Amino acid sequence: MVTLASLWLPILLSAAVVFFASFILHMLVPFHRSDYRKLPNEDQVMDTLRRFAIPPGDYMTPSAGSPAAMRDPKFLEKMTKGPVVVATFMPGGPIRMGAQLSQWFVYCAVVSLLAALATSVAFKSGTDHHDVVHFSALIAFIGYTVAMWQQSIWYHRSWATTLRYTVDGAIYGLLTGLIFGWFWPQ
Repeated sequence: MVTLASLWLPILLSAAVVFFASFILHMLVPFHRSDYRKLPNEDQVMDTLRRFAIPPGDYMTPSAGSPAAMRDPKFLEKMTKGPVVVATFMPGGPIRMGAQLSQWFVYCAVVSLLAALATSVAFKSGTDHHDVVHFSALIAFIGYTVAMWQQSIWYHRSWATTLRYTVDGAIYGLLTGLIFGWFWPQ
């Protein structure tokens, strides 16, 4: 078994490389430009919603409130009539991404830490680098991607968007795996 202490460099380096790769994929390459579409009559919709002063959070409408209420004819009529909306309301104001970027880096570090933990238990020092790359890349891929599929399954998020995030996760996983393979103890 390889100690986590001996993997501190690939953990931090892979987190930093994934952080930078995500910047490239989201800011420089037009790959994610179609993830969110603009609402028709955006200004009118925003003006209408603003009057309700909806606090930041996740919402669904119509909302049954309980499994039993999902059979209520009034609820079923609302679902049939639509629109059915799942929305996240964020605080208004200028775009400040410092907190989100910090959280994203911590998340990248946690995924790398989990990949290191699983790989260190599975392989010894001197293991063939290809095995280390494949295994740690798979763990990182799972950490970056698989939970996103639920959004398309349960909340009708566009499968095209989910596929783009899956490609991101494959890239992040591969980068993580390559770094772990490169720095794996001999």
